[in-house]
Amino acid sequence: MIVLPRRVALMASLAGLLPATARASNWRPSQPIKLIVAAAPGGTTDIMARLLAAHLQSRWGASVVVENKGGGGGTIAAAEVARAAPDMLTLLSTNIGPQSIAYSLFRNLPYKPENFQPVSNMIRTANVLVLHPSVPASTVPELVAYLRRNPGKMTYGTAGVGQSPHVCGAWFSQLTGTEAAAVHYRGSAPAMLDLMAGNIQFMFDNLSTAIQQVRNGKVKALAVTSVERNLRLPDIPALRETMPELAEYEMNSWFGIVAPTGVPRPALEAVNLEIKALLATPEARARFDEMAGTPAYGTPEEFTAFINNEIEKWGAVVRREGVQIDAT
Repeated sequence: MIVLPRRVALMASLAGLLPATARASNWRPSQPIKLIVAAAPGGTTDIMARLLAAHLQSRWGASVVVENKGGGGGTIAAAEVARAAPDMLTLLSTNIGPQSIAYSLFRNLPYKPENFQPVSNMIRTANVLVLHPSVPASTVPELVAYLRRNPGKMTYGTAGVGQSPHVCGAWFSQLTGTEAAAVHYRGSAPAMLDLMAGNIQFMFDNLSTAIQQVRNGKVKALAVTSVERNLRLPDIPALRETMPELAEYEMNSWFGIVAPTGVPRPALEAVNLEIKALLATPEARARFDEMAGTPAYGTPEEFTAFINNEIEKWGAVVRREGVQIDAT
């Protein structure tokens, strides 16, 4: 029998008591990591991917290639990652659209929740209703009145079919009894550019990416979609407080990382811990504060439970509103 020195034996004993996440951080990628973004460059999904890529490259010295694949409301990118090898070398920067709303909104979605292993959430944020300055409305009731006087004549932008800005706009129209034509883009950044150019009249955008345009006066902000007002824009009301028809309105967007199902547990935990470390840095917290977003780290199990709850929540909304479309 081999007798270990007391110090070594004690350390070995303590190691056995440590949680798995504390023991799994030695995993490193053997090849470059491909981080696919389920949106065009410039939006929150893209920003989160690039923050994580820079962090992993700094910490591990590994190559992380960010690849934007917009279209289909993020479902094209999600489907690609669902088919990828479960080696933790292909990750998806994703959001509420393709990972929760899509399951009930699209009839022929080419993937299922069980095709993914959630890694961690990264940021939560409200959406914000913004107008081009030329629209003659300064409050939500004024906008609704204008829409009712001009049914079907106004257009609103979305970050893609099935993304939260699309659902926000459709739900808003249904609750207020108004009509406006949706114009779909491959992400929120190109939609915002068209809004500022006056090619569309309004949109619901992630507050995390729209806040600079609001502060610079490039667009008019009428309301946020969270339950309460946002501390960074205290003068902007919550949508649900503006009209009785909107009393039940609430939408919060989130952005996180998922992998194909079946990835090795040590690799999953290593990336999860690096996301946790990133979100704790002063630089990330300052960036999130600028974006009016909240860090949203979670363990793989916590993120899985969160996504499952979101799927159930938005499935109920979609079924109640009777909205379904074909995936493209």
